[in-house]
Amino acid sequence: MDNKSVIIVDDHTLFRNGLKLLINNTSDFRVIGEAADGKEFLKMLDEKTPDVVLLDINMPEMDGIEAAERALEKYPNLPIITLSMYGEEDYYFKMVSLGVKGFVLKNSDIQEVVDAMESVAAGGTYFSQELLVNLVSNLRSTGTSSVVSGGEILSEREMEILFLICKGLSNQEIGEELFISKRTVDKHRSNILAKTNCKNTANLVVFAIKHHLVEI
Repeated sequence: MDNKSVIIVDDHTLFRNGLKLLINNTSDFRVIGEAADGKEFLKMLDEKTPDVVLLDINMPEMDGIEAAERALEKYPNLPIITLSMYGEEDYYFKMVSLGVKGFVLKNSDIQEVVDAMESVAAGGTYFSQELLVNLVSNLRSTGTSSVVSGGEILSEREMEILFLICKGLSNQEIGEELFISKRTVDKHRSNILAKTNCKNTANLVVFAIKHHLVEI
């Protein structure tokens, strides 16, 4: 099986070199290009089409947000994983709205980076659990029923449950919060996943934020 190709976009040479070395020591991925800013990255895309892009947010010349926006306008299916630091939660919603497929903390170990690349290269998404915890801690409920994909409508009760799922509560905890049984929560959760076409909680959180079902 051919190795999957990776482009690293980050303005710190030492970080790029270290990440490149670690990625090239894996069995499934090879770094085919490096860029120090968004402008270099966009020029590179004219010549190389990677299976995965690892993109820093804060860079000179052109930051990761603008670079992602321009790249995804031209290549809508480009699998981009954002490399982020603590304290950059304000950028997450914007990046998700643009179509970024994943977020990984820059201090993550290489196995998490590989897991993220494997998921995104296969057409999925990957969001660091630590980042999700930071993100959902600031969520607010919209409090009304909402139309989601395919014209399906989430009821006000389903919206309440969705909000609590996004806040990280278990089905048992949600039942206690809303004074309903766990079985009832289980059924609502299944309906929510079906209506939103989400496979798991991480996908559901991102979907809810992207479609303004919850607010940050």
